[in-house]
Amino acid sequence: MRMTVSVIKADVGSIGGHTKPSTAMLDSVRSEVARAIDTGLLIDGFVCHTGDDIAILMTHTQGEGSREVHQFAWNSFLKATSIAKAAGLYGAGQDLLVDAPSGNIRGAGPGVAELTFEHSLSGVRPAESFMVFAADKCGPGAYNLPLYLAFADPMYCAGLMLPQMIKGFSFHIIDMDNTAGDSVIELDAPEEGYRIAALLRDNERFGIDRIVSRTHGEPAASVSAQRLHSIAGKYTGKDDPVAILRNQGIFPAPEEIVSPFAKAHFVGGDARGSHVMPLMPVPINTAVTGLYCLPIVSCVGFSIDREGRFSESHTDFFDNPAWDEVRRSAQRKAIEMRSQGWSGAAMLPYSELEYGGFRDTVGGLMKRFKMRDERRPQAAE
Repeated sequence: MRMTVSVIKADVGSIGGHTKPSTAMLDSVRSEVARAIDTGLLIDGFVCHTGDDIAILMTHTQGEGSREVHQFAWNSFLKATSIAKAAGLYGAGQDLLVDAPSGNIRGAGPGVAELTFEHSLSGVRPAESFMVFAADKCGPGAYNLPLYLAFADPMYCAGLMLPQMIKGFSFHIIDMDNTAGDSVIELDAPEEGYRIAALLRDNERFGIDRIVSRTHGEPAASVSAQRLHSIAGKYTGKDDPVAILRNQGIFPAPEEIVSPFAKAHFVGGDARGSHVMPLMPVPINTAVTGLYCLPIVSCVGFSIDREGRFSESHTDFFDNPAWDEVRRSAQRKAIEMRSQGWSGAAMLPYSELEYGGFRDTVGGLMKRFKMRDERRPQAAE
């Protein structure tokens, strides 16, 4: 069976500010998912939230970019938006940036990640397990560093030295500043590892779009690398990416994938999307209510049976006491960074703030600059 795993996520309203969606909103989306399973559009589905973003996880046979599946997700978000508006919730419909997309909704606001593969529970994949990452309050390149370490660095993934992975992985990297379409380069690790790093260091422009096994040609990861401000033409919230990763066997194991997140590495995001802050791993269904507006990431795992149905329960990878120390570390790093306030590296550069009100403030001040008479260049005699 040719099966697709899709995750589509959007912020369409939250309680008391940018915190979490309401129970009524989540119940509405879950009801829509149950109806889509009953009608045969979806094989299975799962709904959760990370911060104020609702994520819909689905298996189906419609393929990537399916108009029917994407429209289903869009309409589900619209119904949740109506509930949010009626309740006076903050940011109702925030991530729905176009009036009515006619086909798939990639580029319309919601984050979309999809993987399609032959699903038979035989051959190189006698068991199919995968994990979904969902981030809130951070930019689109939040996964650049951890996924590079998990799929290209044996210091984090010892499995890269085993026969089924030793040929490495192909990184498909997208230039998110190109608004004319998807501008993608494919670079192979380990041979081009330094070139991959040279691009991925810029989390705001270049992002991992897809990772593919070079040994078996099997897709390993898909990331929703897109810039909301490139779609809307103004600041509408951070990009809050999602990612789907297959694991075990011919791919890195879950522990090799999540270990890099122990760094709580610095990403762009936080309050007003304008600061540089550490990414804190949290359980699914965690609200954003801590100090400042700390970027957060969740990770949920499933197995899939022969028919494409999810296991009866899921694994919440960051809901473990081992991550408590990482969360404390992230909070300490956050307090130290935010103690610097608006100065220097604590905030994103103006090139990343140009779609917000900061541009208007600085733009207005630029008009008031004047050249001192005594410092004017002298005309040649």
